[in-house]
Amino acid sequence: MNDKVGIWIDHRKAVIVSASADRVTAKTLESEIGPHSRYSGRAGSSRPEGPQNEEGEKRYEERYRQQLDRYYDEVISQLGQPDALLIFGPGEAKLQLGERLNRSKALSERVVGIETTDKLTDQQIVAKVKAHFGIDR
Repeated sequence: MNDKVGIWIDHRKAVIVSASADRVTAKTLESEIGPHSRYSGRAGSSRPEGPQNEEGEKRYEERYRQQLDRYYDEVISQLGQPDALLIFGPGEAKLQLGERLNRSKALSERVVGIETTDKLTDQQIVAKVKAHFGIDR
């Protein structure tokens, strides 16, 4: 395939750039994950903090983790079989995606780097991927 792939990712969206000597394509995937806020229990509850509240927090965290898993699965399904894979982004999503990719021997061996970057425009993301892989076009 000879494609080099770069993924800019955070918990809200992923931009997947596929680059080869003759073409560059970019695809954006929006996540359906809302902001991850701290669990606060039931508003207005007169119950003291206790085991029931802990169960609610566990269920909340489990739902959030399942949403992330579905999001990462969707991102991974878009990768195909790249020759090299660069993952970058501003937060922990890049590390979490890297951990997910480690479960697949075929893809984990293709990860050439995981880098921290700020939020970037789509054009900046494409330019970074092209520069990283030395693609002039």
